[in-house]
Amino acid sequence: MDYKTVMVGLAMDRRNDACLRVAGDVAERFGARIIGVAASDIRPPMYFAEGDFAQKLFDEEAAAIERRLSELEAEFRAAVERRATAVEWRSARTLPVPYMLQQARAADILVIGARPETLVDPSVAADPSDLLMQAGRPLIVVPSTVEWLDLRSVLVAWKDVREARRAVFDALPILAAAKEVTIAEIPEQDGRRADALGRVADVAAWLRGHGIAANTVVPEQACGVTGQLQNIAANIGAGAVIAGAYGHSRFREWVLSGVTRHLATESRRCAFLSR
Repeated sequence: MDYKTVMVGLAMDRRNDACLRVAGDVAERFGARIIGVAASDIRPPMYFAEGDFAQKLFDEEAAAIERRLSELEAEFRAAVERRATAVEWRSARTLPVPYMLQQARAADILVIGARPETLVDPSVAADPSDLLMQAGRPLIVVPSTVEWLDLRSVLVAWKDVREARRAVFDALPILAAAKEVTIAEIPEQDGRRADALGRVADVAAWLRGHGIAANTVVPEQACGVTGQLQNIAANIGAGAVIAGAYGHSRFREWVLSGVTRHLATESRRCAFLSR
């Protein structure tokens, strides 16, 4: 299994260099085509206006959105057209999240820039949290400082739940391309390390069946899952972390677990996330 179509989401309000580089890396590595996606909608007015003046403001903002979308298309094409088997651009004046969710049907994998802020302006960029929970496709979330998709060492953050099993399966092409793979589970309770060792051994054996060798790591103590995963990633020089995206819906708001939130917003490494 390889990725044949990569979709990269571009933000209107910041640089997209890092996610374009990673999308190009994935396309080049797997001989895939790339679809670039961007959308933005007119913000709800924060002023009182009517008549011709209101129409003038509306027209000016609409024109600014169209100009920015045109700039992003040029940026996208210049960055990836020599790296993909084919290139396509899709954009619209609408809200980014619903638009990208609709377009996700055409892709094997999505690439999106990390958004460290708590609240993302829904008019100018897709929140990775929303895409994670609704897209039905794996995401590579890319911090702005990343220069390339570094697969020299990849960490699998294992937890024995459906989301982790889905993520490891979806990431098989990435794992097969990695030079070194490490599977780590942080025990949820002290004294349960033997159980965790058995689980990661099973995952390693399953990967061997796919021709992928993997090391396993289970810390002695059950504490600070996010911190321990960070330490393991640093110790093995991981360039990417693969994990299931855990979360739930609460009053129509997507709420992620602490580990998933960290990987999607604060990590310095690319995060491959799936549910």
